[in-house]
Amino acid sequence: MDVRILGGLSVRENGVSITPTAAAPRQLLALLTASADQVVPVTVLTEELWPSGAPRGARAELQAHIAELRSLIAGALRDTEPAEPHPGWSDRRTADAILVSQPGGYRLDTGGGPNDVWQFERAAGAGYRAMEAGDLSRAALRLGEALALWRGEPYAGVAAGPRLRREIERLETSRLSVLDQWLEAQLGLGRHAELVSELTGIVARYRTNEPLHAHLMVALLRCGQPDEALVVYERLRVTLKSESGMEPSARLRRLQRSVLAARETAGRSAYGLRIPAQYGTTRPAPAPYVPDRYGTAPYGPARTRLVPAGSVG
Repeated sequence: MDVRILGGLSVRENGVSITPTAAAPRQLLALLTASADQVVPVTVLTEELWPSGAPRGARAELQAHIAELRSLIAGALRDTEPAEPHPGWSDRRTADAILVSQPGGYRLDTGGGPNDVWQFERAAGAGYRAMEAGDLSRAALRLGEALALWRGEPYAGVAAGPRLRREIERLETSRLSVLDQWLEAQLGLGRHAELVSELTGIVARYRTNEPLHAHLMVALLRCGQPDEALVVYERLRVTLKSESGMEPSARLRRLQRSVLAARETAGRSAYGLRIPAQYGTTRPAPAPYVPDRYGTAPYGPARTRLVPAGSVG
């Protein structure tokens, strides 16, 4: 079974879609994929489908949705030649063996097939370990692979009850965490100039996300644009104030002070220094020092579109 969640829901058995078009069985399948290969209690399924309370006849309706899913699975098994057998389960691969009734609930047996959430989590874990080891190149590669798995919003097009909403929030939080670490790795590799335009689009979407705004400020500062970095800070401050009544964190305020200090220092030295016309116009300052987690980094080779396509949905 091939399960795709990081975008519109897509579940295929032997290459044939078993994703229902009707809302309720689609939602049921989505919840089963969220706990693939694990038993999902009937109480959890009914809470998802009827968050305000299960109506009379809910159990029979749930069983009807299960029967519809099994019918789709059976059709996929019947109409398509099976894939290469996997010892231990392939010879028993039937609709009932895929969508299994167990005491108190149901289990979707994926047969060890690909699952984009599991792939995302494996790649992200490898990237985090590389970051901890100080291997920024490998971290950027593996974290980028994780982000590239995203095709859009998780479970897009599925009506989400309380359980699925929590799962969607968990996945979105994981994606932002990976994006944060990926950007940090790229900045550590000196690729700030190539990131500015992509980061500008990212912060326009995540208007109150402090780590992403901090990355853009650092990238701008290292590109010799402290004024633009201060504009990013002020825009975030105004947005936070209007939406939550809060000020930026102490960490971001420290970064703002560093930008102000860098601008002042640059104004007294290399920024804007006039040199003879035959050599050009204005000599740019070296990349400023950025404290705390961001450190300093050399300029890297020219690259284009570093941000993976799936990183911002």
